[in-house]
Amino acid sequence: MLIKKTLTIAGSDASGGAGLEADLKTFQEYGTFGLAAITCIVTMDPDQNWKHNVTSFSAALVEEQLKTILSGQPVDALKTGMLGAVDMIEVAANAIKKGKMNNVVIDPVMICKGDDEVLQPDSAEAIRDLLIPLAKVTTPNLFEAGQLSGSGTPKTLEEMQEAAEKIHSLGAETVVVKGGKALETQQATDVFFDGKTFILLEAPKMDTPFNHGAGCTFAAAVTAGLAKGLSTSEAVHAAKKFVTAAIRKGFRFNQFIGPVWHGAAREENENFL
Repeated sequence: MLIKKTLTIAGSDASGGAGLEADLKTFQEYGTFGLAAITCIVTMDPDQNWKHNVTSFSAALVEEQLKTILSGQPVDALKTGMLGAVDMIEVAANAIKKGKMNNVVIDPVMICKGDDEVLQPDSAEAIRDLLIPLAKVTTPNLFEAGQLSGSGTPKTLEEMQEAAEKIHSLGAETVVVKGGKALETQQATDVFFDGKTFILLEAPKMDTPFNHGAGCTFAAAVTAGLAKGLSTSEAVHAAKKFVTAAIRKGFRFNQFIGPVWHGAAREENENFL
C-alpha cells in the first residue's frame, strides 16, 4: 500500500492545539503520513498574563530538516505555517522549487492568536513575493488577506472577494479568504476564488471560544486532501467539513484558550472525504 506523505513547515505550539501539532493530527486523521520541519516554538506564559513568546530556530537548521525529509520518497503535498524571518521564508521557497512540488498550500501566518501585530513586518512582504506565487492554495484569514492585498482587513463579503482577486493576481492558483465567524453574516463564511469563480463556503456559526488551531487545521486538511488526490475544490470543501466538526467538539485547555478536536469528524462518522 502506498501511503501518501504530507509535510508541514511550521512552528510548534506548546499547547498542542495549533501549529505543526494541529497539522500532524489532521494529516493522521486523513490517513496520510505526516512530516514536519520545525521553524520555532510558541509558548504562553501564565505568569505574564499568558504572553506569547516565539523562540525561532535558525534557517540553517530548518534547511537541514528539509534535507532529511526530502531525501526520502517524494512528498505528495505540503503546507507552510508560521515561518517568521525572511531567511526562513527563503528556505521554504527554495525547498518547494527544488522539489518541484505542485500541491503547495500557503497558510500565511503573521500573528499569534491573541496578538494583533505582525510578528515580523518584513516577513509579510516576503510571503507575498516568494511564497504566494508558488501556492496551489493560499488560506489567509481576514487580517492576513488585508496585509497581502494591501487593502486593509476586509469587513464585508464584497471586500473579501476584492482581497481574494488581488491575492490571486500575485500568483496563487486558488485563494480561500477565511471569514469564519468574524464576519457579520448569518453563517461562518469563507470565500473561494480560483481566478474564474467565487464560491462561498458556509457552515453554521457556533458560539464557542474553543477554536484555537482552526486556521491551521483547515489548511492542513486542504493539504491532506490534495495529497489524497482530491481536486482543489473538493479538498477545500472537505476541509470545511472537517474543521467545522473539529470546532464543534472544541474543549478548554486552560483559562486562555481551547483547541479544536481533530478527531471529531471520525468520531461523528462525518464523511468529509
